[in-house]
Amino acid sequence: MKFFTVRQVLGLAFFAVWASFGSGLSEGTGTETETGGRPNIILLLTDDQRWDTLGAAGNPVIQTPNLDRLASQGVFFENAFVTTSICATSRASIITGQYARRHGVWDFQTTLSSSQLAESYLGTLKAGGYKLGFIGKWGIGSPPTTLFDFNRAFGGQGQYFVEIDGETRHLTSIMGDQAVEFLSTTDPGTPFCLSVSFKAPHVQDSYDLSEAPFPFDLALQDLYEDDLILPPATSAASHFARLPDFLKNSENRMRWAVRFWGPQRYQESVKGYFRLITGIDSAVGRILKELQAQGLSRNTVVIFTSDNGFFLGEHGLAGKWLPYEASIRVPLIVFDPRSPGPVAGRRKQMVLSVDVAPTIVDIAGLQIPRGMQGRSLLPLIESSAIPWRGDFFYEHLFEHPRIPPVEALRTAKWKYVRYLDPDREELYDLESDPFEEANLVSEPQYLEELHSLRSRFREVKNSLK
Repeated sequence: MKFFTVRQVLGLAFFAVWASFGSGLSEGTGTETETGGRPNIILLLTDDQRWDTLGAAGNPVIQTPNLDRLASQGVFFENAFVTTSICATSRASIITGQYARRHGVWDFQTTLSSSQLAESYLGTLKAGGYKLGFIGKWGIGSPPTTLFDFNRAFGGQGQYFVEIDGETRHLTSIMGDQAVEFLSTTDPGTPFCLSVSFKAPHVQDSYDLSEAPFPFDLALQDLYEDDLILPPATSAASHFARLPDFLKNSENRMRWAVRFWGPQRYQESVKGYFRLITGIDSAVGRILKELQAQGLSRNTVVIFTSDNGFFLGEHGLAGKWLPYEASIRVPLIVFDPRSPGPVAGRRKQMVLSVDVAPTIVDIAGLQIPRGMQGRSLLPLIESSAIPWRGDFFYEHLFEHPRIPPVEALRTAKWKYVRYLDPDREELYDLESDPFEEANLVSEPQYLEELHSLRSRFREVKNSLK
């Protein structure tokens, strides 16, 4: 999706606030904390943030100066994907480095067992002597009570506006305070791993049209006011008409009617979504500033990603779940100030949510647990020229009467989709059809490719058991 703007006011004052954090992320303001050569690690995880909602990703409307700076000075992965596009399951995959069919979290009630946590990136770093902090949305049943040294986790979806000492504040801003608090408690000689798990920019689920779907910090209410955001070309009624009936009547379509129906509602919703992301960027800026203030910036690796993407009207849909690009593609940035060589830049290889956990463990210099199915990204961070995966398997088996179970195989060129109930196949040529408009599964000239993808689909699926 491309975003366009008719901008009368550029908001230069806004940029000045967050740009004031300095141009060099790795510049310290004091003596750098010694941790025995082991780096500190911060994982910043957003909720429902699609890959193209950063200035660094080419979005000309959204204002994300701090994340853009991380991307320019670190490694920006242009083709990052989740293996399941739903919050609980995807977060379990990020923490464990495993596909859902291995970790077994398919709903919002199931939690990770003590043995699963022990072999996650959290448990591995804890056993390796790291101080653990967790802030924000746990998202996988009830949060663990004894794992974290600094615990500000909450269960469920949470609320965006919270009353503290008689003052109503936005959750993202509160989480920024908590991250600063954690960084002020670090001990010299002890490396830390801080996970900041944002609720934003997740919609505040409701079917009430009188409620704003994306409740943003009111300090940002004037931001994007003079922008016009055009809906994607695939949101046209003619495109929706080509969908099968089970998608026309799906939860994705029901939520579209609440969030995006009509030009005014579309503008309000997308601008609210953008404001939530800019609020995250503000919190990230505060974290980076505090790293400098505490003398931690030269030895702290920062990773930024999201648990899944989000439809902004593509195919006439909202939400996620389905295996189309808007739903499964996410931002991923790794900034490592310790890198001695020129490793910053962009990577085009396909990287996955299950790669996050082994990457964190590898950065910490610890042994990657054998149960992790992802791959450490360190070799790819150090060199863009190494061989990498050529395809990956997608799965979404969450049980819901209006969300169809589906699996898929994505390669650099092709996407093969298999809906399980009802049974339906789809085939897209992503090179010539990046917006997935033409299902080629019934075209005879693609029969040989279809047979090949079916075979590879079964092979990869069976390898994940």
